This record gives sequence, structure tokens and C-alpha cells, in this order.
Amino acid sequence: MSLYLECSKCGEKLDANKTAQLCPKCAAPLLVRYDLKKIDFSPKKLANRPYNLWRYKELLPIKDDRNIVSLGEVITPLIKLDRTAKTLGFNDLYLKDEGMNPSGTFKSRGAAMGISKAKELGVKSFIMPTNGNAGASWALYGARAGIKAHIVMPKDAPEITKKECAVAGADLYLVDGLISDAGKIVAKAVKQYGIFDASTLKEPYRIEGKKTMALEILEQFDWRIPDVILYPTGGGVGLIGIYKALLELRELNIIDRLPRLVAVQAENCAPIVKAFEEKAAESVMWQNAKTIAFGITVPKALGDFLVLEALYQTNGTAKAVSDADILTYQSLLARNDGLFICPEGAAVLAAADQLLKQGWIAANDRVVLLNTGSGLKYPETVNINTPLLNKEDEIIL
Repeated sequence: MSLYLECSKCGEKLDANKTAQLCPKCAAPLLVRYDLKKIDFSPKKLANRPYNLWRYKELLPIKDDRNIVSLGEVITPLIKLDRTAKTLGFNDLYLKDEGMNPSGTFKSRGAAMGISKAKELGVKSFIMPTNGNAGASWALYGARAGIKAHIVMPKDAPEITKKECAVAGADLYLVDGLISDAGKIVAKAVKQYGIFDASTLKEPYRIEGKKTMALEILEQFDWRIPDVILYPTGGGVGLIGIYKALLELRELNIIDRLPRLVAVQAENCAPIVKAFEEKAAESVMWQNAKTIAFGITVPKALGDFLVLEALYQTNGTAKAVSDADILTYQSLLARNDGLFICPEGAAVLAAADQLLKQGWIAANDRVVLLNTGSGLKYPETVNINTPLLNKEDEIIL
């Protein structure tokens, strides 16, 4: 396999056979590059392969299959939302349900690839900040690989994600602050102890796991391009990965155009949206960030310039939605199509409806929503008001 690492800003090239964090020259994120002219990959080659993300092996960075760390990943379903589409006025609306992953969120993809490559490179332990789900996934996959996890997350992170880290044997630390504060603590530990830093975009392989979402979507559509893909954006690795996969497929002549990409954020934490509206190349730190969609509460993403590039280059856009709308659309989808999605996924549905009403999305566009996790991981988003019956009571319908 011919692959190397390349700086996303200055173009510096590094050896992919050694552990690497950020670019040694400009401290920008590194991207995995393949010699696509030497890669023999086509849709026909997938016919008899296992139905999981590892089926795209020519476009993934693991050199030896014996280093693959798996928890039974599957191709997540692409579900047509017939009743929701009819309610809102779409004609061709789909949801990619990442809640079907082993840890209940799309973070399994990045953890599977990141931990597998860490194993291949001989990493014995790692540390990372997280809003919850990434830390939970990396802790679980780390346990599977025998790699020690040290996780730092905000004390207000979802309770379930804390318990996933704890049960997996990770060293868990809670901080009275946001993920940006957790990141500062991690940076100090990395400097002091020299431990491997698995922070978002400070290791290059998480993106390679996330990009498989695009590969699956295209294969599920028989390699026909949807018109719009909407993605809930915090650190933005998933959107960066989707864009990277699309560019690789175009270079391989498997697709000939790109869908419009949409970054969705919450109104109370929308640095990417603000930067996009200002036509900026990077975002500015968002002050006093707080939203019910905890997974996208990222005041300033390290890879914000890569997210914005993906939006600009695909004629996409960025949209912020309110917490009230997030809860409304989470309930709407469950009532119409029986899908209990995470608040980040609900934000995407809310944004799609707003863009439809504004005319940016046309009724006949083929639209794909990324639901990044199961609603079961966020039980606090649903309030139950129900009567308490006595044993002798009867129900009158």
C-alpha cells in the first residue's frame, strides 16, 4: 500500500509508518494520502466482501488485516423517511442512522480506524478530550485492543458516556467546563508525559474511519450522487471525512460531481455558521457555548478551515437551529417514522426543513440527513407526562 501523511495547510509530507500528531512545521492537522493511480478499487470489487466498513480496504490506512480492531461494525441503514417527507414537503428524503454502530454513535468509525492504526504503530496508551461519545467509543475500542485510555470530558456530558468509559476501564477525568477546557488539560498531560494525543484531528486516522459514511451512502445509492448531505458539525471530522471520500472517488472516476454539503450547528454554539456567513477561512472562538445538542458544543474546531473549505467547494451552506427546534424535530421524526434519534441528528432535520422553506433545497432534491447517534443515549431529551393508574382503574380509549 502506498500512503503517506500530508499537512492540510503547508503540504509537508510525513512517513505514515511512524506515529504523527500535527504538522511539525505549522501545527496544522495531517491528512492521509493514497497514491490513487496505483489503487485498484471499483464498485465491482465489493460484491463478495463482508458487509462492514472494512470492505473499502483499498481506501483505508490499515496495512495488515491482523491489526484491525473490530466490535462488529455493520453498514448502517439508509432509511427513506416517507411520512416525515410528506409532512414537511420533501419528495426524496433519507436518514443515515449511525445509532446502529457498536457504541451507538458514528464515533465507532473513527475509533475503529484510529485504534486499529494505533495498534499497527505500536501505541500502548492514549489521552483525549471529548464531549462524551468519542471518549466512550475510543475507550471501548481501546479495551478491545489492549490500549490504555485516559479520557477527559466536561462534567455535564451525558451520563451514559461517562459510564461507558468507566466500564471499559479507562481513566476518566471530569472538568468543570467545555471540551475546549478539557483540551487544554489534555495538552498539558501530553507535554508532561509524552503520551499519544488522540484529540480530534491531532491524529490523522479518525478521519479515515469517518469517511466511510460517504462510501456507504454512495454504495447504498448504487453510486448515484445525492443532491444534498447535511451533517451536525462540532469538531467537523465527519464532514471533513465525507468530503475527503468524495474527492477520492471523483479522482478514481467513480463519481463525476459532488453533492452540496451542509454544516448544521446549534444557535448557541455556531462558530462555523458565523464564519461561513462572513465568508471567512476560519472561525472565531464562540463565547458562552451551551446547547442541548451536547455533541456539537465545540466553541472552536481545530479543523474549522477544512470544514469551511468543504462547504465552499461544494456550493454548500451552514445553518444554525434553536434548541427548541431540535426537540420539536426529534419528536416529529419519532412520531412519523418511528426513529428515536439523537439531538444532533434532530438539528439536521430542523435545518433541512428550514432550507427547504427558504428554497435552498428543492422539493425534488435527493437529501441525506446524518443522524450521528441513537436517541437512547440522550434519555433526558424526552419528558414523559402520563397518568398514574391505580390497580383497579380502567383505560377509556
